[in-house]
Amino acid sequence: MSASTAPTAAQTAAPTAVPPAAPSATAPSSSRPAPAFRGRIGRDARSGHYAVPRRYRLYLSTACPSGLRLAVAHSLLGLEEVCPATFLPAVPDGPDGGHSALRPLYEASAHRYTGPALAPVLGDDWLGRIVSTHAPDILRDLDRWFGPGRSVLYPEHALTDVEAVERLCAQGVDEAAQRAGAAGADPAERDTALSELLDALGELEHRLSGGGHVLGDRLTAADLAVWVSLVQLDTVHSHHLDAAAVQRIADHPRLWAHARRLTAHPAFGGHLDLDGIARRHRARCRGLEAAGAAVRILDWEAYASHQVDDR
Repeated sequence: MSASTAPTAAQTAAPTAVPPAAPSATAPSSSRPAPAFRGRIGRDARSGHYAVPRRYRLYLSTACPSGLRLAVAHSLLGLEEVCPATFLPAVPDGPDGGHSALRPLYEASAHRYTGPALAPVLGDDWLGRIVSTHAPDILRDLDRWFGPGRSVLYPEHALTDVEAVERLCAQGVDEAAQRAGAAGADPAERDTALSELLDALGELEHRLSGGGHVLGDRLTAADLAVWVSLVQLDTVHSHHLDAAAVQRIADHPRLWAHARRLTAHPAFGGHLDLDGIARRHRARCRGLEAAGAAVRILDWEAYASHQVDDR
């Protein structure tokens, strides 16, 4: 597959090993160390990672938000043959929070690597080494180089808006929800975080007033980001929010209706492992449950069982 412009230096740089940070025993469930590898797929000979079908492999867990997002994109782009995926257990089996199955790949990619072997990973089967552990870069490279058409999930005309929605989900939804339910936090800080979360949801609700998807009539990476954030919000973060807060979160009808529609799409609902998400949460979380734990905004199982290919 070709592109109209050459990759930038950042897109074609060789994998860069970054000193890993071990996860804290008291870290919140959404925290993770910085990515250990930041290589990119490209056409530049300096990268060594040419866009060749069946050369690369994804390693991911759909119980992880980043892994779930990549799994959905992988299915939407139809990459089962072009870039096979290996699915890992919901709860990593390593004592350091990593996957033992990934340990040989990490050790082959960085001399004396001592950090956790975390997923997701984009591996190079030809070299037996890691290209990247940075999920946003992996998603963009899969879309750009292996998708059925140029920039399927990151269309050039909407790139700025897609990136804005991704930031809003990461900061205004995911991080704000984490802080709103943080154990031991000052009540005022939790209230501020909840207000930030509600503001972000309100902005997404407004965006959905203009079409069938977050950015109009076409499904983009913005929809993936929103859907994964809503899954986490309803199945993980709600456990640490009171019932009143969960009710205010639920009061965004267009947003949750969009989540229902996407869940009925096989690329979304087909990868939704609610039991795995719950087990991963229990294994990692150090927070206290609140009254919201008994409240579920969507019946995700029901919508996932009514699969409809509707984009």
